[in-house]
Amino acid sequence: MYQLSLDGKVALVTGGSRGIGRAIALALADAGADLAICGRNLPPLEEVANEITAKGRQALTISTNVRHKDDLVSLVQKTMEKFGKIDILVNNAGTNPTMGSILDLEEWSWDSVMNTNLKAPFLLSQMVGKIMKEQKSGNIINVSSTSGLRASVVLGAYSVSKAAIIMLTSVLAADLRRYGVRVNCISPGLVRTEFSRALYEGREREGAPQRPAWERLAEAEEMAGIVVFLCSDAASYINGHNIVLDNGTGA
Repeated sequence: MYQLSLDGKVALVTGGSRGIGRAIALALADAGADLAICGRNLPPLEEVANEITAKGRQALTISTNVRHKDDLVSLVQKTMEKFGKIDILVNNAGTNPTMGSILDLEEWSWDSVMNTNLKAPFLLSQMVGKIMKEQKSGNIINVSSTSGLRASVVLGAYSVSKAAIIMLTSVLAADLRRYGVRVNCISPGLVRTEFSRALYEGREREGAPQRPAWERLAEAEEMAGIVVFLCSDAASYINGHNIVLDNGTGA
C-alpha cells in the first residue's frame, strides 16, 4: 500500500511566506508534517503559521536572510531546538533582481542571484544533510525552474543558477543515498505568483495572443502535490530526479 502520509515528520521550508513556498508548506501540513518556515519578514510568515496551526500542526517562524551563512546556521539550530529533527528540507527561496541581457548584468546582481539561488541551498543542504545522515533518513527538495533547462535572454543569471541547482540535486543524491537520504528537484514553468508577476504581465502588455485554456498559467498550489509525493514513502525509490511541472507547454 502506498503511503502519502507525512505524520510525525518535520519540514523546513525556505521562502515560506508566499507563492510556491507557502503552498508547499501548507500542503506538507495537510499531509501531517510540522513546519519550520523562514523568510525575510516575520508578519507574512506568521500569517502562514496561523494557517498551519489551524490544521492542527506545529509551526515555527524564523526571520532569515538566506544570503547570510550565520542566519542559515541559526535557522537550523532553532529548528532542531524546537523539533529535535529535520525530516524534510525544501530549498525554495529565490531571487531575480534584474532582467535583461547578461552582457549588461552588474556584478552585484549576479552575486545576489547566485548567493540566494545556489549558495544558500548548497549550505543548507550541507548542514541539514549531515543531520539526515545521522538520522539515516530524510528528503531534500530543491526548487529549480524550466528556466534552468533552456537559455533565457532576459533571465540569464537566474537560468544559470537554476541549471546549477539541478546538478546540485544530482550530486547530493549520489552522495547521500547510502545514508537513506533522497534528494529530488522540481522545475516549475511560469506560475502565477508575485515573484513572476513582471514576466506574465509583461507578456500581456506586449499584446501576445490569448492562450488557450490548456496553456494557462499554473497556480502555486499545483506545485505542492509533487513535493508531498516526493517526501512520502510512495516515492521511496525516486532519487536524484528533476520533475518538470509545465503542463507539457515548455513554458
